[in-house]
Amino acid sequence: MSKVTIISGSPTEVTRLNGVQHEVFNHFNGNGIVPEIINVRHLPSEDLIQAKFDSKEIIEANKKVEDANIIVILTPVYKASFSGVLKTYLDLLPQSGLDGKTILPIAVGGTFGHLLMIDYSLKPVLTALGATHILKGAFILDSQIKKLENNRYELDSVAKSRLSSLLTSIKPSLLTV
Repeated sequence: MSKVTIISGSPTEVTRLNGVQHEVFNHFNGNGIVPEIINVRHLPSEDLIQAKFDSKEIIEANKKVEDANIIVILTPVYKASFSGVLKTYLDLLPQSGLDGKTILPIAVGGTFGHLLMIDYSLKPVLTALGATHILKGAFILDSQIKKLENNRYELDSVAKSRLSSLLTSIKPSLLTV
């Protein structure tokens, strides 16, 4: 069976990225795969900032990445790039920590002016970590994610359809190991 790990790079608890994470989780769960989740904001900030590679929590998070064959990376867009908290975590992965993994990057931003952030900002870092199979990914406008009550969110039909098509396009051979 496949192992999927979702890495959420949002620094805040209340974020539209949660709506995307929910959709991704439900997609895999509906296919009999229960993804592991790493919410980087829940990792000890001191360990992230001081690059404590020997931190118990960092080691546990890295093990989830190591054990997965599909990694979904979720990030909000800040200053035309991915979040700093995500970068601090990626810096703590082993140099070849993404080698042999299928990577699906998904970004949420305020304007299509940041559409190429995945290609020009995130993908080079993922490549430096050994990733060779990076899927096209998705960019979703935050206006396409409606805020509901209790930190719940709903993607509009266009964003939901694009995300569903992307997730469905993952080769079945990757979903069975």
